[in-house]
Amino acid sequence: MFTHVMIGSNDLERARSFYDATFVALGGKPGEMDARGRLIYLHEGSRLMITKPIDGNPATAANGGTIGIAAASRDHVLAWYSAGTAHGGKAIESPPSERPNGAFVAYLRDPDGNKLTARSQPTI
Repeated sequence: MFTHVMIGSNDLERARSFYDATFVALGGKPGEMDARGRLIYLHEGSRLMITKPIDGNPATAANGGTIGIAAASRDHVLAWYSAGTAHGGKAIESPPSERPNGAFVAYLRDPDGNKLTARSQPTI
């Protein structure tokens, strides 16, 4: 359904440090800047793009919004969480934990305040 998710940042190098660390922890690759100055992460057919707002106003996080990121395993979720907190992310909500449906999840805010979750699917 979606082609990509785009979020704003007020400091692309700070965002790059955070997202490079968290996506590498999930088995992805560091991001690349395109010709328009957007930071782009590609992984398994998904795309996350980070940019300074084109209207020139400061980037702000969506109140009530969460970006969910698929993780291959519980260990990947924990690695994502550790990498994120080590690179400017803020731990939020509960510590990484298993949900009643068996999924393992962790929540962070990125350095710009965007709410993220990494989630591994339940083991059956």
